[in-house]
Amino acid sequence: MRLRRHRQCIPSCSSLHRVDEDEIYWRQKRDNEELEWSHYAISQLAQCFTNAMVGPRSWIGGLFNRSTNRRSDKYVDYPFNPLQVQRLQRLQERLQVPFDETRPDHQESLRSLWYAAFPNVVLTALISEQWKDMGWQGHNPSTDFRGCGFVSLENLLYFARTYPKSFHRLLFKEGGKRATWEYPFAVAGINVTFMLIQMLDLYSVKPRCLPGVNFVKLLGDEEAFDVLYCIAFEMMDAQWLAMHASYMEFNEVLRVTRTQLERELSLEDVHRIRDLPAYNLLYQ
Repeated sequence: MRLRRHRQCIPSCSSLHRVDEDEIYWRQKRDNEELEWSHYAISQLAQCFTNAMVGPRSWIGGLFNRSTNRRSDKYVDYPFNPLQVQRLQRLQERLQVPFDETRPDHQESLRSLWYAAFPNVVLTALISEQWKDMGWQGHNPSTDFRGCGFVSLENLLYFARTYPKSFHRLLFKEGGKRATWEYPFAVAGINVTFMLIQMLDLYSVKPRCLPGVNFVKLLGDEEAFDVLYCIAFEMMDAQWLAMHASYMEFNEVLRVTRTQLERELSLEDVHRIRDLPAYNLLYQ
């Protein structure tokens, strides 16, 4: 499917002429981006599945060292409205919250995630071998959250509660021809969160890249980031199946997913997060 490029007028101090910012962005991105994948590296190829739902226990997710977006100060001056600025700031505050296994509310969120995933299975303890059934690296999920903070747990929990059918389809790897070595669900979810944060340049006061600007314009919906997370997770799984990938190709699957998502965010008829074409992948 060919995506339409959005012509967006970006005011500057010197002129008010219209510039095809998306055209410039994609040309620069294609010519200049250097991928710097894997903040976490795959540490070993060791064991086959012990559980059909997830990949090997030694699998480590492919978080990124830094954003591959072409950043430019010209995007900093984009005129967001007060509501967009307020919701961007609230989102950025969420990103600053680390996961704290000693906080009762964080413990309760973790329990809620377990029972959303396995409603008929009793969780014996917050530190338990059972967590590997969801695709965590070990018996204590808190070690995996250190790379992305509490927001990554919030994303997973939102996905489970809002789109439970999609959540369970991905968790249990239902549908499509699956690889022998599948990606572990939970750690992949953390990767998706971190990919979005980097793609949208959310650690900056204001986004300095076109995808980030396009996203902030959609913050009329307060749940935009969480919905985008669910869309991105579904897109990643769809790409995984289309590419007939195994977990050694996970970083490449994320890269392709990211590029597709950036292009959908640039479509001229997208005025809210649910207008993204890939939103249709989700079902409750």
